[in-house]
Amino acid sequence: MTDQIPDQPATPPPPAEPPAAPALKRQLAPLAAGLIGLAVGASIVGGAWLITATSGPDKPDTFTLKGAFALTENALAVDDTCVGTGGYDDIHNGASVTVYGASGDVIATGQLGDSKKAGPGACEFQVAVPDVPKGEKFYKVEVSHRGTIQMSAEEAENGGLAASLG
Repeated sequence: MTDQIPDQPATPPPPAEPPAAPALKRQLAPLAAGLIGLAVGASIVGGAWLITATSGPDKPDTFTLKGAFALTENALAVDDTCVGTGGYDDIHNGASVTVYGASGDVIATGQLGDSKKAGPGACEFQVAVPDVPKGEKFYKVEVSHRGTIQMSAEEAENGGLAASLG
């Protein structure tokens, strides 16, 4: 026997760890993906609508045409209001007031307002026609069907209507 220790086979290295399994990618269910897409699309469309709705062309500037209309004959004061009589029975609180632009188109309508006695057989009515577009060269105003009177733009915008009938 010999005193030598026979060569021992080398200890095998420990087995290598298996490679890490790739992380599983989680996919969205088709319904969830569709709902998310719908929400994103609706947000984009809503945002675009909001921007275009608030940045479009501005409405034209308007004013209220104000003034007075006098019926100088055949007016009858009843309580606190006046009415026309005879051939002027179409003149009363609420009678139509039509505003025409320079081209002859109707651009605003209103009514005769409050009235008061303005002397024997005479009455005066307040006129206030809202939303008359600015920018006309002149305006024509008609009470009931009694024909038009013409006013400059400055007169109309500054409350200068002063018309009479009778």
